[in-house]
Amino acid sequence: MATSDAPIQIGRVALIVNDLDRVGDFYRSVIGLERISGSGEETVLGAGGKPLLELRRDRAARPRPQEAGLFHTAFLLPDRAALGRWLRFVAGRGIGLDGASDHLVSEALYLRDPEGNGIEVYADRPRSAWRHDGAEVRMDTVALDLPDLMAAGAGAWTGAPEDSVVGHVHLQVGDVAAAEDFCMNRLGMVRMAHRFGASFFATGGYHHHLAGNVWNSRGAGRRSPGSAGLAEVVLAADPDRLQALGVAELRDPWGTVFRIEPKG
Repeated sequence: MATSDAPIQIGRVALIVNDLDRVGDFYRSVIGLERISGSGEETVLGAGGKPLLELRRDRAARPRPQEAGLFHTAFLLPDRAALGRWLRFVAGRGIGLDGASDHLVSEALYLRDPEGNGIEVYADRPRSAWRHDGAEVRMDTVALDLPDLMAAGAGAWTGAPEDSVVGHVHLQVGDVAAAEDFCMNRLGMVRMAHRFGASFFATGGYHHHLAGNVWNSRGAGRRSPGSAGLAEVVLAADPDRLQALGVAELRDPWGTVFRIEPKG
């Protein structure tokens, strides 16, 4: 995978949901994740035995779409053929998408879960095809050739491939400059791109592991207690990065929890 050798990458994401059964079924039946473990109050889903998504039940939690928090969780498939198979699958099931974009470095499809949490399902282009402007990678949002992508997906979709991962997490933030300070100076990431009220951060030369935008949340303060949506982001780090960070947990300026765990 294009992100697997990065010193810090996304391990998994935890969401707070009202209807655990309904949301869990969506991620299994539509995104193709497998159930790894669970109880009456939480479910862990993933691919190839790896946890990628944790759902936590809180029936009293309320969605607050203008708050800081989750913009989308991005599930990275191993290749374009897998993305094409997934597109053919959702089209055949009549599942509506919110968008489809060619980002130059990747091809991406967008939708939401039953409680409005944003999802991206994407495949990277080969890193040799990425172009750079100085230290930053060139990204854009242009029309995706859906028929060509479908044609690449011969065969049946049988669920998320075992080497699927959470490639990145895109956040809603109150201020891009504050997000840059947190991601670069606290997490030790590099800014890989910035455009249109958003910045993108990564390690290991990846196009982005984290992003933050103000499109729905400009000026947002700390998140309110009892909010549905993002609970925490778990980062997987190499030993030297763990030592450099020196902590097991950080909170961004809006109260989102970032937990740091060793890779593997």
